[in-house]
Amino acid sequence: MTDRRIDDAHTSGVDYIAVEESAPFRELKRRQRSFVFPLAVAFLVWYFVYVLLSSFAPEFMAQPVSGAITVGLLFGLGQFVTTFAITMGYVAYANRRLDPGAEQLRSELERAEEGRS
Repeated sequence: MTDRRIDDAHTSGVDYIAVEESAPFRELKRRQRSFVFPLAVAFLVWYFVYVLLSSFAPEFMAQPVSGAITVGLLFGLGQFVTTFAITMGYVAYANRRLDPGAEQLRSELERAEEGRS
């Protein structure tokens, strides 16, 4: 039994390895990684600071800010706010910087595939 995906790749006429190694595709990957990796590292540092403070500085985290609201509660809610902010930032970045290049690559691949069908 053959793998249909492998058979389709050979009959489509598009050299996807060459596309992956092309300058526009590498640029698209570079742009995506240059946004994602720094933000992922920053968020993980922020998350681990929160976890470590919760574990090793409970008196700091228990300090009241206003009424029953503590520093720990604000840090915890800050995790959610940060997650949503990063998500919205990535969506805006992708719409502005990644999607046009991806759409151009996709159009070129579709034209190449139509020309060889």
